[in-house]
Amino acid sequence: MATSRYRCRACGNLTRFDVTSSRRTRAFHHYTVGGELTIEQEDVLSEVVEEVSCRWCGSAGAVEEFSESEV
Repeated sequence: MATSRYRCRACGNLTRFDVTSSRRTRAFHHYTVGGELTIEQEDVLSEVVEEVSCRWCGSAGAVEEFSESEV
């Protein structure tokens, strides 16, 4: 399966982006007798990327998603 990446058409950035997303997860919470929490397993049920902006130039409108095979 190809991994998605981002590219900024405004400045050429391929490495630094601010990604705002919403996730729905199911997690197994394991508490110790002392009350400390460890999350031992987390499954992502759904994820929606709401916005991606370039960390270098701040542009959100010029960011495009592409797959690794397109590089």
